[in-house]
Amino acid sequence: MTDYGHDLLFGTFVTPSAQNAEHALDVAVATDRAGLDLVTFQDHPYQPAFLDTSTLLAFAAARTENVHLSANVASLPLRPPAVLARAAASLDILSGGRFELGIGAGAFWDAIAAMGGRKLTPGQGVTALKEAIRIIRELWDVDNPEIVRVDGKYYTVKGAKRGPRTAHDIAVWVGAYKPRMLALTGAMGDGWLPTLEYIEGGLAGVPDSNARIDEAALEAGRTPSDVRRVFNFMRVGFAPSERGLLNGPPEAWVDNIADMALNYGISAFLIGGDDIAVTERFAAEVVPAARELVARERGR
Repeated sequence: MTDYGHDLLFGTFVTPSAQNAEHALDVAVATDRAGLDLVTFQDHPYQPAFLDTSTLLAFAAARTENVHLSANVASLPLRPPAVLARAAASLDILSGGRFELGIGAGAFWDAIAAMGGRKLTPGQGVTALKEAIRIIRELWDVDNPEIVRVDGKYYTVKGAKRGPRTAHDIAVWVGAYKPRMLALTGAMGDGWLPTLEYIEGGLAGVPDSNARIDEAALEAGRTPSDVRRVFNFMRVGFAPSERGLLNGPPEAWVDNIADMALNYGISAFLIGGDDIAVTERFAAEVVPAARELVARERGR
């Protein structure tokens, strides 16, 4: 049983389809109007069927009022870290402190190389991400009077000025599945952002991954609760009877969420499917009851 005690967050995991661009925005607006906490967009900048996620995030920020926004997750190999840091800070300022940074080491390396990016091995990608997060945090650290110098193997910054100052402390959520990435998440991330269906063993595989993150956090002088667990759920739906995790009647969703929060440490739940009706029902019939149940169980 693992509960890191975070407040619960709820939101959506949106497909940035170019063919259905207006629908992607409609889902974002529906997420905001329903009172959910987060709207996130997949980021595959080598995919011509998708909108550019950075552009979409800026547009969605202008169309929403309260919801926080993030890439889920930003593909680092095609987004230089110093530029990514300034873009994130800029969107945070323009949105009134509503931007969080989901980031990944990269995947689909042939497609990345086809776009002019650098093709790395998975291990090299982890090292590159570590360097990138350091650069990003350095550029956000505007109270440090020194200019930024990072001489990494994959990324180098030679005398960059810091800033702009972010509107709030932007969380860095890392998309991770393998041991080295999980360790990096524990050592450097503010959150772990996987898709449940991609974890080996599904929910049963979460405790082992949590343990790797917790161990790395402690080794880095942090605590396991420094890392929020933010999860995507793709196969969701409402049905008269329970068909699986987050697939059944609202009361089954509530029980599923409480179990995952109290026993698996998951504290942010992002649903896929791009279905506005499901999003609105999630917000109205599941979220309040789930918050209440988890609060009640934590208070015992």
